[in-house]
Amino acid sequence: MIVIMGAGGATGGATLRSLAHLGVPTRALSRDPARLAAGLDDRTLALTETAHADAADPHSLREAFRGAHQLFLTMANGPLQLEHELTAIEVALESGVEHVVKVSAPAAEPDSPVAVSRGHHLVEERLRASGATATVLRPYAFMQKLLLLAPGIAAAGVVHGALGQARCNYVDVRDIGDAAAEVLTRPELAGRTYPLTGGRAYGYPELTALLGRLLDRPVQYVDLTPAGLYAHLVERGGMPPWLAAHVVEIQQLAVVRPEAPDDTFARLTGRLPRTMEAFLHEHLHHFG
Repeated sequence: MIVIMGAGGATGGATLRSLAHLGVPTRALSRDPARLAAGLDDRTLALTETAHADAADPHSLREAFRGAHQLFLTMANGPLQLEHELTAIEVALESGVEHVVKVSAPAAEPDSPVAVSRGHHLVEERLRASGATATVLRPYAFMQKLLLLAPGIAAAGVVHGALGQARCNYVDVRDIGDAAAEVLTRPELAGRTYPLTGGRAYGYPELTALLGRLLDRPVQYVDLTPAGLYAHLVERGGMPPWLAAHVVEIQQLAVVRPEAPDDTFARLTGRLPRTMEAFLHEHLHHFG
């Protein structure tokens, strides 16, 4: 049995659907399994056992992991992410899970400039020391996160950032799900670390120019200092301070470590990743 922890999130949901497309049954965990089930398409629901689990409640995890041999672990970034992921791993190992696929992040290093990535490093180290088979996926920026820019573009035709001319790798979460399904169903792929990107990296000037062409109206990029972007996100965007700090750190990582596309996804799946142009066409209605 494959257990999906974080099934209600973007990457967990994408993995659930990718496995269902392959005809693989799963157990999907959520604090609200009825709500999770209500959001699944018929094909995915037919192959999915939904179950209650709370990362803060080890007892619920023990019940949820009963009989499982693989765990797909993805959790939303947040102040308790490290604690919750370590708890989930400990309970999974106690429950007999033999293979853990963890969604991590680029620069998951002890001295990473991104606080969340330092936490991912600690989780990866725990997995490697566990004796279980550990597979790590390291996706870069999600294309779906670009939808957070939609209100500013729809209202004023403006995108704020602190990237300068630096480029970011973007990957569609549906491609992450497809990559995860491969490593969960092909034992020969397990036990490695896989970076995941789209087919090309984009800077904000290039991205806003592309959006402008698709929308047939100007879209302007306003480049701020890191401190200026943080203030903008908190004061005007209403973003929690920890999340605003994370966004700034991610952008500054791309500035100090230039990003370029990687072909790992194509080698895993045998096809090219979804393109930015296709993603924006599909979601253009969000941008006004």
